[in-house]
Amino acid sequence: MKTNYLYLVACVIFFANCKPEDSNSIQVAVIFSEEVSSETLDGRLLLILSSNDKREPRFQINAGLNAQPIFGMDVEGMKPGEAMVFDESNFGFPYKSLKDVPPGEYSVQALLHTYETFNLSTGHTVKLPMDNGEGQQWNRSPGNLYSEPFKITIGENGIENMTVQMNKVIPPIEEPEDTEWIKHIKIKSEKLSEFWGRDMYLGAHVLLPKGFHEHPEAKYPLMIFHGHFPSDFGGFRTTPPDANLEPDFSARFNVEGYNILQQQEAFDFYKRWNDPDFPRFLIIEIQHPTPYYDDSYAVNSESQGPYGDAITYELIPHIEKEFRGLGEGWSRFLYGGSTGGWEALAVQVKYPDEYNGCFAACPDPIDFRAYCLTNIYEDENAYFYPSEHKRLEVPAHRDYLGHVQNSVLEYNHLELVLGTKSRSGQQWDIWEATYSPQGADGYPVRLWDKMSGDINPEVAEFWKENYDLRHILERDWDKLGEKLRGKIHIYCGDMDNYYLNNAVYLMEDFLENTSDPYYEGEVDYGDRAEHCWNGDQENPNHISRLRYNSMYVPKIMKRIEESAPDGADLTSWRYQ
Repeated sequence: MKTNYLYLVACVIFFANCKPEDSNSIQVAVIFSEEVSSETLDGRLLLILSSNDKREPRFQINAGLNAQPIFGMDVEGMKPGEAMVFDESNFGFPYKSLKDVPPGEYSVQALLHTYETFNLSTGHTVKLPMDNGEGQQWNRSPGNLYSEPFKITIGENGIENMTVQMNKVIPPIEEPEDTEWIKHIKIKSEKLSEFWGRDMYLGAHVLLPKGFHEHPEAKYPLMIFHGHFPSDFGGFRTTPPDANLEPDFSARFNVEGYNILQQQEAFDFYKRWNDPDFPRFLIIEIQHPTPYYDDSYAVNSESQGPYGDAITYELIPHIEKEFRGLGEGWSRFLYGGSTGGWEALAVQVKYPDEYNGCFAACPDPIDFRAYCLTNIYEDENAYFYPSEHKRLEVPAHRDYLGHVQNSVLEYNHLELVLGTKSRSGQQWDIWEATYSPQGADGYPVRLWDKMSGDINPEVAEFWKENYDLRHILERDWDKLGEKLRGKIHIYCGDMDNYYLNNAVYLMEDFLENTSDPYYEGEVDYGDRAEHCWNGDQENPNHISRLRYNSMYVPKIMKRIEESAPDGADLTSWRYQ
């Protein structure tokens, strides 16, 4: 889209009227025209600089060693042609101010992450980004405005005044189509719609068993694979790897041709799924993004609403009715890794009768005495270790040899740039959106001050009583113990990148040494294994993480044989 004459006139008038007290102060104006949107918009306005030309700046934002500069501001009622001005006061990461960006050549890009207004059933009005089919990714959410990147040179005198025009809109995302094996459903949730004050939906990708249509008499157990927002059912492929696929390199796993390996594993799973001796199940991956994150953490919470009840009592019964699930607690199983690992365990704990076993791999912190490397009950600050004469930042990410890439402060300061009031759509903010009480303004109450890291002990106590899974199990074991016997299985690498193994150690100590009755489950560790190790002692992590959908089947079958009630249907779904 070409810059029009009126836009140029507006820019000239704007800068002519700018009379900063300091003639050297930075003025970066961001604007959009009616050609892009005629609406008045709310949201988080982001200004991004990148010294790397490999991708658009919006796709290069992270807290690691490859971090690129980004700055943010909240905007309300931004109108076409109205300039929003970034100056030295706008907070940024990894540089706190635009004046700190060093000389060099940069690509510049602006993006407006748009917000909607929600009138909650709690009486609060909040402004948040609605998911638009992408799984809460600010840099590719349909409807967001953004600019074409352009080059600038920052000299010794700093950034010169400039205007950035957002001249593009991220287009809608096409929904996946049904296939012979995979079906896609979406239902309106009455529980969530009531909470949010607008229609809210839950979705799922359903993998059908072999012989589903040929055996209309069969009813099936249900395997629920929890995790981040899935665009489609992953890891299932009916054809061999593409012969012309160019092999790529996975820096995470130091493996050449990982994309080909992924396709091969997906095809191998398809073949196992069709094996005559493989049990017939339904497997689902759930879509439950919220205005705070790519998924809800599958539990009820004050700021996000009753997602746990909506999934358990609305979505799952609908799927079981639609696809002939057995529809009873003994026939449902939960598994997942990382976020999905926490969800699998939390859902099993909070709905003990509705599910018959969880397999939680590398779960997010399940004991908040080890909230990664912070004890939220005893530590006063999450960013720095206590010391009288030095400041040592608390690490947040390591590799399997212990090399540290970033800190808790860095992750949180980047989130603060991406969104205030827990609206960044990132990891630490979703923990707050899920676990914290709702504040007087309708947003989650901070566990700690986002700038300083100082911990609020009252919020920590709320987390403890409602979402600290180890504490809840120990507190309520007299009621939960019998219901959870044989249902809890936890796996974690002892060099988890995010130090999640520390909380697993604390959970294991309770389960193995003090639970009465004994929990009769399993806790296991991978030697030097990084994040998402899931219990496979035979294969490297980059392979085992691709086998979630089949690796727990033997344990599930054993659990069914041991726990199914008298008269349960154990045969209609065991055909070949």
